[in-house]
Amino acid sequence: MRVSMSGSYTALHYHIVFSVKDRQPALTPDIAARIHEYIAGIIRAISGVPIIVGGPADHTHILTRLDKASAISGALRTIKANSSKWIHETFPTMKDFSWQDGYGAFSVSIAELGTIQRYIENQAVHHRTVTFQEEFLEFLKRHNVEYDERYIWK
Repeated sequence: MRVSMSGSYTALHYHIVFSVKDRQPALTPDIAARIHEYIAGIIRAISGVPIIVGGPADHTHILTRLDKASAISGALRTIKANSSKWIHETFPTMKDFSWQDGYGAFSVSIAELGTIQRYIENQAVHHRTVTFQEEFLEFLKRHNVEYDERYIWK
């Protein structure tokens, strides 16, 4: 008996991290929640499921499930471009705001979703003792991502 699989089924969860250009602390508490919710809306618009979007003033963490048709690079291009445009239109004092060019995207197993969600929820406490740069390098090392530190902060 031959069994065929007519559909495609995925569970593609990502922990995505990117910073404000030059790691400026632009995401102040009074606007960060609105920006994070807007980013969650962008993710929903590209058929993703935002689990949590958060982070401190100089960078953003996203835990999300993306649709099987979404390439991570395209999803990030859409998220960053649309959120930047919205920030410029919504917060006139942030007309010079921009995100860094790059990002980190790390796959997350179902078993780790809760751990990563709590990690993002506790960013304020975490960053009392760890800088974004230290945190990001630790992610790269933990996930065995090769990098050249001369180019990582451009």
